[in-house]
Amino acid sequence: MNKLLIPNELLLGEVSRMLSDGHRVVIMTKGCSMLPFIVGDRDSVELEKRSSYVVGDIVLAWVEGNRWVLHRLVSLAGDDAVLKGDGNLSGCERCCVGDIAGAVTRIIRPKGETDCGTGRFAGVSRAWREMPYFARRVILGIYRRLI
Repeated sequence: MNKLLIPNELLLGEVSRMLSDGHRVVIMTKGCSMLPFIVGDRDSVELEKRSSYVVGDIVLAWVEGNRWVLHRLVSLAGDDAVLKGDGNLSGCERCCVGDIAGAVTRIIRPKGETDCGTGRFAGVSRAWREMPYFARRVILGIYRRLI
């Protein structure tokens, strides 16, 4: 099967427009910044536009440096949002809340789906974020070698 590769700026700009028009959109993910919850080039995510976002949401946003990221919202202060990939041990991105295109509602894997709105998913992802740096580093190192 042939794949059509479209630059992120073009594809995700169109995804953002579709979300603004009220559509739900499913996209294939890339990269490893959201490990262990989302595996790039394997998992897809369903996105929807929301009227508001909360800390813990996985969002698609246009961030400083003029690029799109699919990362977790780690803090909100007024119109300022801070994002960080679950698989990133350091470094955050910043954007305005208005630059968030949408939030992930489902993670679609080859062996099933995860509803991001469940209390179980919220609890597991919160436990991951609160885990000590060293423990996350070791787990990510092992996980990256296994996938």
